[in-house]
Parts: sequence; structure tokens; C-alpha cells
Amino acid sequence: MEVITEGVNKMNIVESQKNNRIQRYMQQHNEAELSALGMAISTVVSIAEILKNGGFSVEKKITTSTVEIKDDSTGRFVPKAKIEIVLGKTTNFDDLMAAANDHRENSNGVE
Repeated sequence: MEVITEGVNKMNIVESQKNNRIQRYMQQHNEAELSALGMAISTVVSIAEILKNGGFSVEKKITTSTVEIKDDSTGRFVPKAKIEIVLGKTTNFDDLMAAANDHRENSNGVE
């Protein structure tokens, strides 16, 4: 299984675009793994909740841990919180994606 993406918060895009990228990934694969460290955890949790509440995914597994990251300025190891969320497709994922694509195509033609 491929991993999407440690440090998803570093992407220079808005949250809805992150959701769209994960949805497109899930069209090709049955599941996606989201992981984040430190301050990026809230973004990954928000994205997972949006996908879950929209009916696109279900949580298959959630793990939390603490990892040691070397601080470049001091040279010391600093503990950082880490989360990994594995999302799977819902049974109606393909129907929801088709409806979203139809809506997107119809709204693009209207000015």
C-alpha cells in the first residue's frame, strides 16, 4: 500500500484540494494512509473527518505514537506526536464520486 503523505500540511493548497487529491487516490486504490507529525496532526484529522462525514471513507485503523526527531538548532532529540490514519472506501464511494464529478462539470458550464 502506498502512503499519502507524511507532512500533508506542507502542501501549498487549500484543504478542499487536499480532500480531492485523496479522493482521486482512493479511486485507484482501496485505501489510503494519512500520517502526520506534530502540528500537522490536526490537518490530517480534519481531512479524515471530512471524508468520513461525506460518506467517502471509513476508518480502518488509527495509531498514535511518539517519535524522536533531531532538532537541527540544538542537536538534541525532541519527542514529536505522530498519527497514522488508514481510510478505506465506502461501498457507495464510486456513486458519490460520479455525483461529485457530474456536479463539478455542470457548475463549470454556468457563469
